[in-house]
Amino acid sequence: MRTSIRKRFIVGIVFFLVIILLLSILSAFYLNRLSGKTSAILKENHYSVIYARDMAEDLTNINLEITKCFLMNKSLDSIFIRKNLNLFSKSLNLEKNNITETGEGKLAMDIETGFNDYHDFVERIIKSPIQVAMVSDLQNKFGSIYQQLMLLLQMNENAIEVKTHDARVSAKNASIQMTIVGTLCFLIAFAFTFSFGSYFNERFLQLYNGIKEIGSNNYGQRLHFDGKDEFYEISLVFNEMAEKLSETHSKKPLTFQDDLEKDQNLNNMKELKRLLISMKNIEEQAAVLISKIENKK
Repeated sequence: MRTSIRKRFIVGIVFFLVIILLLSILSAFYLNRLSGKTSAILKENHYSVIYARDMAEDLTNINLEITKCFLMNKSLDSIFIRKNLNLFSKSLNLEKNNITETGEGKLAMDIETGFNDYHDFVERIIKSPIQVAMVSDLQNKFGSIYQQLMLLLQMNENAIEVKTHDARVSAKNASIQMTIVGTLCFLIAFAFTFSFGSYFNERFLQLYNGIKEIGSNNYGQRLHFDGKDEFYEISLVFNEMAEKLSETHSKKPLTFQDDLEKDQNLNNMKELKRLLISMKNIEEQAAVLISKIENKK
């Protein structure tokens, strides 16, 4: 089957494109997987940490406001307290919609139950004079909810640490795998390039040397290329041309000798003609001289 040089070039280009495509697909796969793990950490746990901190801050603000007003015998800022209660409730609802860890859902329900009780108790404090027993009960409820919030915070921080470690391990494994695949692709591409280049370099060198030998009148030079590509056809044409040049060269000395003999005969004829003309001139001069002598007598 005849394989043209053009087809070989096309195969080489397609081969390199396949390698590039393979590396691109693998890179995209590993990047997407790492991106998914990072996004999961952000969505599943980082937001829960923020919600837990916000709720702890809102709860602390309410507790400080009530305690400060009791100690300083001031009126409660009900607007500030209800604002923080609403903020706490909003953060709690967001957390309930972002349950990802084992036990996190039950913990969120316990926080909600404790907060509902805390919320009703705060409303009672707002509507009635503050008493020591109320403040004491408030601190107990605050401590219980705050401890649950800290458990929620720690749960998600531990999950972030575990998932971050997993992402780092995945990134390391991806790097190793990409290095192995990249190295293999490089070695395959290098071997293919070396084989491809050697194929053409060897034939171009033989063709160059063949033409150089022909230029040096070495008409016995022949090319022998394997395969059925354009180089093989060029070798047939080259060998045919060398054969004709060899035949022409072998006939050339005889032709040159014949031409040389013809030139020699022509020169001899010219010399003979010149001698005849010279002899004729001498004969005429002798006749004139004899005539003069006879006249003197």
